[in-house]
Amino acid sequence: MDRSRTVQIVCADPELARRYLRELERGGALYELVLALSATEAQRSCGQAGPVVTLLDESAVAPGEPLASLAALLCETAPVVVVASPERQAELDGFITSGWLDFVPRTGEFVPVATGLLERRMRRAEFGRKTPAPSERELVEDFGELLRHEVNNPLTGILGNAELLLARRDRLPPAAVERLETIAELAVRLRETVRRLSHTWQERHDQVPSA
Repeated sequence: MDRSRTVQIVCADPELARRYLRELERGGALYELVLALSATEAQRSCGQAGPVVTLLDESAVAPGEPLASLAALLCETAPVVVVASPERQAELDGFITSGWLDFVPRTGEFVPVATGLLERRMRRAEFGRKTPAPSERELVEDFGELLRHEVNNPLTGILGNAELLLARRDRLPPAAVERLETIAELAVRLRETVRRLSHTWQERHDQVPSA
């Protein structure tokens, strides 16, 4: 198996695991998707040819086992997107700060947010393997792809998490709700700007002659 094309989903809930896989397949990701239904399976795969990125759902963590322990093991092999209940985020602050881990609260419509972050990690790894000295046409194509995925996907994550918090606005102070609404509004505006820039860049791409 080609490690550079492998994405691992670690989830003990079969139905939820299928939702993750369907969401990734819907996005057209051309990667080898591997499912591990337990922490043991995930650990075994880490000892072999590890994935390029892993999605870890807290359902795969045994009761009483620290989430950080499994996350630490998986981060030795590849970046990890963790999906867990909001109160468990504090366990992972060190990994999040290091840049090796993304955290998605397991509330509301969290599946698209998680897979969006996973795709961003996958794209980042893909861009890291680009060959040097591309042609002008390749530069145009790569920048358009970079604009869509490296900017748009994080914006989707920001907007998704803001909407998740706003769904519980009755538990938040008015000032916090106002700030979250501002974040959501700015994220939408930025996404629209990215759409316009991407369209303009595509027009330039169409005008660049083939080498």
